[in-house]
Amino acid sequence: MSTAIAAMAKFRKAPLEQLAQLRELYGAPPPDISFEFFPPKTPEAEEKLWDVISTLAPLKPRFVSVTYGAGGSTRERTHSTVARIRRETDLTPAAHLTCVNATKEQIHEIAQEYWQAGVRHIVALRGDMPDGGGYVSTPGGYEYADDLVAGLKRIADFDISVAAYPETHPQAPSTQFDIDHLKRKVDAGATRAITQFFFDDDIYLRFLERVRNAGIEAEIVPGILPVTNVAQLKRFAAFSGTAVPQWLATLFEGLDEKPELRNFISAMVAAEQCRMLMVNGIRHFHFYTLNRAELTQAICHILGVRVK
Repeated sequence: MSTAIAAMAKFRKAPLEQLAQLRELYGAPPPDISFEFFPPKTPEAEEKLWDVISTLAPLKPRFVSVTYGAGGSTRERTHSTVARIRRETDLTPAAHLTCVNATKEQIHEIAQEYWQAGVRHIVALRGDMPDGGGYVSTPGGYEYADDLVAGLKRIADFDISVAAYPETHPQAPSTQFDIDHLKRKVDAGATRAITQFFFDDDIYLRFLERVRNAGIEAEIVPGILPVTNVAQLKRFAAFSGTAVPQWLATLFEGLDEKPELRNFISAMVAAEQCRMLMVNGIRHFHFYTLNRAELTQAICHILGVRVK
C-alpha cells in the first residue's frame, strides 16, 4: 500500500463500511451547521432576507456570516445587516472583512465598531477586485488575509474564520503554496477555515489530509452550495476554480422550468454529500444559502437538524 493511500485510509471509509454507517446516521446526533447570507441591495431584498433569517434561526446555527461584494462593494449593507442580526436576534453574526479598497486605519475602525456592538466573529478574507481582474493590494492596507488576521487579533480577541480551497485557489502558483498560506492564516490567529464549495467529497478529504500533514490543526469546515441554477453554478465555479462534475450537470438537465423538482433533487444531492462526509467524521457544515430558506431548511431536516 502506498504512503498516500495509507494516509487517506485515516479519513476515507471503505464502501461497505460507509453503507452501514449511512444507515445509522438517521439515528445519530445531528451535525453542527452555519449559514452564509449576502446583504440586500433593495428594501424588497432586505425584507426577503429577514424572512429567510426568521425561517432558519430556529435551527440554531453556530453562527451566520454576511458577505462583502467584490472590492468591498456592499460594505455598508454588510455592516447594517450584521448589526441588525446582533440587535434583533439570538444568532451569532460573523462579519466579512476584506483587504480590498480599505486602509489599515479604516479596517481598524470597522473592527472596533463591531467589537463595541458585540460582534465577536470576523470572516477575514483577502477579497476580490470589483472588475474581476488580478488582485492589487490597497496602498496603506493589509496585503493578504494572514496580515489581516494578525491585525484583527491586535485589536481584540476576535473569533476569526478564514477561507480554504480544497481545489487550490485559482491564483495560487501551486497547491503547496496555497496550503502554506492557509497555515500562515491559522498561525496568525484564525480559529477555523471555511472551504470554498466542492462536489467531490474525496477532494475535500484529500485536502484535509494535506492540511493535517502540514501541521494545521484548526477546524476545516466544508462549505456546501446547494445547486439551484446550473448556468449560475458554472459561473461561480469558473471564478473559484471549482470543478463541476458532469454527473451533476446531467442530473439537472431539463429542470429549468421545474423548480420544485429541481429543489427536491438539489436538497437530496447536498444532504447526501454531507452524510458521506459525516461517515468520515465531519460534524460541521457551512451552507451558502444564496438567501434561500426552504432549500437550506430541507437539507438540514434530512440531516436531522430540526426545530425542537
